[in-house]
Amino acid sequence: MIAAVDHVQLAAPEGSEDALRAYYVDTLGMTEIPKPPVLAARGGCWFGAGAVQLHLGIEADFRPAKKAHPGLRVTDIEAYAARLKSLGAPVTWDSDLPGYRRFYSEDPVGNRLEFLEAVRRFGPGG
Repeated sequence: MIAAVDHVQLAAPEGSEDALRAYYVDTLGMTEIPKPPVLAARGGCWFGAGAVQLHLGIEADFRPAKKAHPGLRVTDIEAYAARLKSLGAPVTWDSDLPGYRRFYSEDPVGNRLEFLEAVRRFGPGG
């Protein structure tokens, strides 16, 4: 029985690790996770924030994921979007998902990322 998502893997071109580190650590605020030596020899890098892990693996014939993407829940989405924009990351708002505020961005190699936050809805008396 499936209990949780352990990680999401995205692809990246050879030699892009420094750009990925700058984006995922400095822009998104994630922490780099050391890869086991046998996997580190393949290149790429892993990042985490709380229980969320994103793995970026090197792919010889790399093409960025333009439709497929991880959906990352954030808090204070307006401030988070402003942070990304101030650091040069693209932010494209989308209002098509009821109950959520969300935007899309791209990492430095063109992979699509979704950031979303649930909209608070208060019932009677709330």
